[in-house]
Amino acid sequence: MSSINLTHHFLIAMPNMADPYFARTLTYVCEHNDQGALGIVVNRPIDMTLQALFERLSLHLKNNALADAPIYFGGPVQTDRGFVLHLPAGDWQSTLKVTCGVRDPIGLTTSKDILEAVGRGEGPAKMLVSLGYAGWSAGQLEHELTQNAWLTVEARDAIIFDLPAEERLAAAMELLGLDYARLADQAGHA
Repeated sequence: MSSINLTHHFLIAMPNMADPYFARTLTYVCEHNDQGALGIVVNRPIDMTLQALFERLSLHLKNNALADAPIYFGGPVQTDRGFVLHLPAGDWQSTLKVTCGVRDPIGLTTSKDILEAVGRGEGPAKMLVSLGYAGWSAGQLEHELTQNAWLTVEARDAIIFDLPAEERLAAAMELLGLDYARLADQAGHA
């Protein structure tokens, strides 16, 4: 199982997921290799808006239409640091281009220059801003998969960027032909 590469896949938390950080989450895997994996939870908005984040960083947000955009809990690692998942990937100071078999790679940027560009109205067409990320050491995610902690499916950009947060988990489940509510009802029953 060590040769599996889940880059540009969704991790769908199984209904029996006990970890409160990941219960009922949809995580986008940005990188997965023999060193481990890195992902961003894409369906858990926190009580902070883009405007509030910009104020905290002393940045000006020119586009008022983005002011109320939610900030997301991206995962339990480095929760004081911002991560911007975006399309197109663009050319920023510190960007990981998620390119596993995708035509237009999604970018994961950690440098402040992307937020400065967003503030000027020159940012990427689509984005999701999170605080923190989800990380797995070498072999950890593979082990969790053998424990049936996650379902996996190839990611779709539209689920991340075009659907409201509360619809993303169900939409990812539909890619597998499953209904999360029915799966949750049946989990743990023989």
